[in-house]
Amino acid sequence: MSLVLDTASVAEADKVAYWNDAVTRTLVPMTATPRNAGSFCATITTDRCGFLQVSTIEADPETVTRTPDLITAATPELIAVGLQATGRASLTQDTRTAELTPGDLVLYDTTRPYTLDHPERARIHILQLPRHVLAVPDHDVRQIVATTIHPHQGLAAMLSPFLSALATTTYHPPTVGERLGGHVSDLLATMIAGQSDTRTANADDHATQAFIQRIRHYVNQHLADPSLSPESIAAAHRISLRYLYKLWATQDATISRWIQQRRLEECSRELTRRSRIAPTISAVAQRWGFINAAHFSRAFRGVYGMSPSEWRNKGQAQASVAAAGKPGRPQRS
Repeated sequence: MSLVLDTASVAEADKVAYWNDAVTRTLVPMTATPRNAGSFCATITTDRCGFLQVSTIEADPETVTRTPDLITAATPELIAVGLQATGRASLTQDTRTAELTPGDLVLYDTTRPYTLDHPERARIHILQLPRHVLAVPDHDVRQIVATTIHPHQGLAAMLSPFLSALATTTYHPPTVGERLGGHVSDLLATMIAGQSDTRTANADDHATQAFIQRIRHYVNQHLADPSLSPESIAAAHRISLRYLYKLWATQDATISRWIQQRRLEECSRELTRRSRIAPTISAVAQRWGFINAAHFSRAFRGVYGMSPSEWRNKGQAQASVAAAGKPGRPQRS
């Protein structure tokens, strides 16, 4: 059932405070500041499709800011997608600013500061999902946040109208909603990968970057193979091990460490996936190329700060809370 919060039923002097509370409780803690003096009108509607939260905000001109002091260790790691429905907006995160017009998409990370500015009355659909459900490396996500994705660009030509229809449909049965949430996650992961490939391909050394992307693709396709290694990668691409290391020297981590990182990302995602029959932790580890359970457990704790079983319990608890929905505040009369 949709939750609707509307400033129309609130006394004029309380509208801004009420609105700040509404967006904070519905999305993540943030500060909303009207751009104009006088009356301020805004509405937020929110619903869920499994792990995916779908919200629509329509508001008078405002600036919404998520500052560092609002981000804590307990902050859920969420990726948000903004779909501009009407009006203009701009979103700034890291060192980039995305200018948005109707139909445009933008991604942002709620664990880092950002500012969303609406210079005119506008409506925007915001879809939030847990970071761990996206099987996409952090490097690729960081490349695409606060970048305008126009509705005619590649997969966005299908994704933009699909997300718009999803946000404007008033009800989804629970089983349908869970499936739709999974479809959105898969489509977003595909779009992020495609956008990352495009940005990398535009680098100065096109040939080198293209080759690196081929290697990345090969690794992602063979993560489950326990024999995957720098040596096997070099052999598959008919290059020397020394040349592979030279190619990879510009990347954020060594190729061995990156392989382990990708395996851990896939394991973390699978451990929190809702399923009637949950696989054992050792089965998940083996499925993604870890042949030594103790090594897997140490590596997982080193990256995520908890054991695989603790991670699974945390993910299941969060999924149960999400499925139950957020309690709404009765509207004032």
